[in-house]
Amino acid sequence: MKSLKELYRIGPGPSSSHTLGPQRASKIMLERYPNASYFEVELYGSLALTGKGHLTDVIIEKTIHPKPCKVSFKMKDNLKHPNTMKLIAYNDQHQVLGEMVVYSIGGGAIEIEGEKSTEGKHVYPHHTLKDVQQYCSDHHLELWEYVNAFDNVNTHMQDIMQQMIETVESGLSKEGLLPGDLCLERVAKELKEKADNCKSAIEKEKLLLSAYAYSASEENASGSMMVTAPTLGSSGVLPALVYYYHKDLGYSKECIRNGLKIAGIFGNIVKENATISGAQGGCQAEIGAAVAMGAAMVAYFRGLNSAQIEYAAEIGIEHHLGLTCDPVGGYVMIPCIERNAVGVLRAMDAALLAEGISEVRDHRVSFDMVVHTMNYTGKKIPIELRETSLGGLATVVPLKKHGK
Repeated sequence: MKSLKELYRIGPGPSSSHTLGPQRASKIMLERYPNASYFEVELYGSLALTGKGHLTDVIIEKTIHPKPCKVSFKMKDNLKHPNTMKLIAYNDQHQVLGEMVVYSIGGGAIEIEGEKSTEGKHVYPHHTLKDVQQYCSDHHLELWEYVNAFDNVNTHMQDIMQQMIETVESGLSKEGLLPGDLCLERVAKELKEKADNCKSAIEKEKLLLSAYAYSASEENASGSMMVTAPTLGSSGVLPALVYYYHKDLGYSKECIRNGLKIAGIFGNIVKENATISGAQGGCQAEIGAAVAMGAAMVAYFRGLNSAQIEYAAEIGIEHHLGLTCDPVGGYVMIPCIERNAVGVLRAMDAALLAEGISEVRDHRVSFDMVVHTMNYTGKKIPIELRETSLGGLATVVPLKKHGK
């Protein structure tokens, strides 16, 4: 598996595959053809169908500016990947200087057709959780120590944690409408105020976590700087947990970093053996993976052992199997924002359930089994329900116009 630096990335929202990936591809195109007079970018598949709502054209034009760039949304069958884009460079005589076909494979990662992957080398020698756990058992390591054994990511984890905290705090300070035709109002600040005035400790915790998840997700929908965790569409779950455990419960930065490392192992395994792309596997690949990661982190915070941590992550992802990705209007807002708030609560519940049940019996379903099943299930989800906005909620929830 590759470094956690390839999993946790910092970049602009609202979508890692539709914003961060195309941004990276545009930068590479500029570097390769700095003398080009202008560029054209053709978007296919999910990038074409939901690119407007995901601000794909906006980030491409912004990245290539001040050079002129025409972005077009096109339909094409039999794509090698549902997130495909073609970038073309021209000189002032309108002659093609070069072109590049790029696949945005999820989490901000990209692949260039006909070229060896530049997404970083494999640093972890194991590819399944079973093998990771066996290595840890043989070498008397905790899961977070497994990361340290192969990869120096402490500085990166500090940056990731800091960005998550800043994102939540920024979102909590804002009010008003989110951009786009959904005319969706921000609610994170009001949720936080309700939580602060709540007399029930249980309800207060749930409202705080929800407020933090809403805050991060609303920032993401606005195109702010975010952390892929493992994607931007699911980037409300882990920041909410990080903020809550560090700011409200006082957990140390070192403990939070270790929790992020453990969460990263589970996210990496999903990315390696299935997908974290909503266009490939539905929202089970995004929010399902994020809940698994969050559940593993919470289980670690609760002092659970490796087997219990696995159980928590397995619960987190198993009960998202088959979850569709049908963003209304192509925006990462409905159902995405609320789904992150639900997801952070389910991550907490998964850790609690794993702790309770593991004291009674061993669990029968392994994390690796669920990842394998998720990969299979994702391929069976209809294309209309895989980040194309052609079906599901996307076809029944009406858009609005500002002022109406």
